[in-house]
Amino acid sequence: MNIDELKQKPVAMMTGEELSFLIDSRMATWATEIASLSQRRIYYGIEGIAQIFGCSVPTANRIKKSGVIDDAITQIDRQIVIDGNLALELAKKAGTIKVKGDNKAHEV
Repeated sequence: MNIDELKQKPVAMMTGEELSFLIDSRMATWATEIASLSQRRIYYGIEGIAQIFGCSVPTANRIKKSGVIDDAITQIDRQIVIDGNLALELAKKAGTIKVKGDNKAHEV
């Protein structure tokens, strides 16, 4: 069965097998999307930066102001959203923030 053909076919004209196949194929796609989203670590605010790097809030503020992790930060007005994995990757790449371990205490 071709999925594209089934998508064009009205549901009332499908057999049970065709409908089941279409639903199963979509559920498999959703499962992979959900798995990829669950692997992202999202943090909020300066406290989130402090959690990512295992440091104090003032140090987290300095990290944010340094611009090293700017690509991992989305800020709208006063709300800050940080992609934790990207922030750690950027910090390692820059070399200015020494990262010990994967999410242990980090030096700045």
